[in-house]
Amino acid sequence: MFRRKKSARRRANKSSRITLWLWRALLFGFLLIALDAFYLAIRLPNWDQYADGPIKKSRFIERYEIERAENKDWPALSWKPVPLANIPKHLIRAVVVAEDSRFYSHKGFDTEAIQDAIEYDLAKRRFAYGGSTLSQQTVKNLFFSGSRNPLRKLHEIVFTYSMEQHLQKRRIIEIYLNIAEFGRGIYGVEAAAQRYFHKPVSAVSENEAIELAATLPGPVNHNPAARTRFFLHHKRTVERHLASVATTPPKPIHPPSQGMPPAAPPNETPAPPDELQEPSDEAPPIEVAP
Repeated sequence: MFRRKKSARRRANKSSRITLWLWRALLFGFLLIALDAFYLAIRLPNWDQYADGPIKKSRFIERYEIERAENKDWPALSWKPVPLANIPKHLIRAVVVAEDSRFYSHKGFDTEAIQDAIEYDLAKRRFAYGGSTLSQQTVKNLFFSGSRNPLRKLHEIVFTYSMEQHLQKRRIIEIYLNIAEFGRGIYGVEAAAQRYFHKPVSAVSENEAIELAATLPGPVNHNPAARTRFFLHHKRTVERHLASVATTPPKPIHPPSQGMPPAAPPNETPAPPDELQEPSDEAPPIEVAP
């Protein structure tokens, strides 16, 4: 009898300790959530400062300037923001088709692309396809880093939702086109047009616009100067999708830029990845801002 009572007390004490630890863990979790919510509340930008006027320098550009001090062989920063009115419509269209075909219809997040990304990653058993929209890429470039830290991704989602509530699509695409990376130290379409074609972006042809759009997935190694096999393959894919949008609007045709596989060594040209898909009949139409 005494042993049974002693055993029962031991089990009760063990159960109490487990319950206490669970409550402590729950309280700690709530505390972390509250602290993170406070962090986001003070970190969220004043979007009025981004709604118009000069394009602000992105976090990626600032980091490049810092890292270049330690990499003397890197070229000097090339970045010259221009108004959206200076960017040809055929360039805007090529970038939207290549990077985020539902940009003008979604509210910052493309659920179809996210579903495709999950299915692709599960099939490949690795994280390869991020499913990020142009809005998410804009937020990441402006305020964050390329880290795949889950907390950073959560913050990116909050910032993207907030940005979509405050900025027009025209302004978001204007910011993106002026801060996207197009090569080592080359940021924005104006700098890219000057570097690769020796002309202002306002003068780029449709073929040159396609080449700039085809640069975005891997700009350091796959660009109009390098002309790697992947770059040329991707350029042809963008061309096919642009030709098909009138009758068969496409889905995004490759994993977003941050989802690219590791860059190949300088003297190696990688085979085109199997992520490059043919157009789908199910995707909604492309809308290019006036």
